[in-house]
Amino acid sequence: MHVNLPEKLYYTIGEISKAFNVNTSLIRFWEKEFDVLKPKKNSKGTRRYSSIDVENFQTIHHLVKEKGYTLEGAKEQLKILNKNFEVVKKLEKIKTALTNIKEEL
Repeated sequence: MHVNLPEKLYYTIGEISKAFNVNTSLIRFWEKEFDVLKPKKNSKGTRRYSSIDVENFQTIHHLVKEKGYTLEGAKEQLKILNKNFEVVKKLEKIKTALTNIKEEL
């Protein structure tokens, strides 16, 4: 699913709702269910979503709405994706270190 959002630092709950064609109540509910959704809130409690929040929301939306996962199934898939991401980051660091060693030889 392609999300049609302008390039900004933060997005409102209304912008996210419109981009994903879901109710704001679903967004608030998923915030409670998924630890990866952590929008910043101002003193009045207005939510501000970063681009990382949007990416996480897009992943959750894909798993639940498009793939048909239950909330528990989506949580498990997110854990697997996060572990894979961490492994890739570690491998990239190792690759960089090895490349540096090779260049020094």
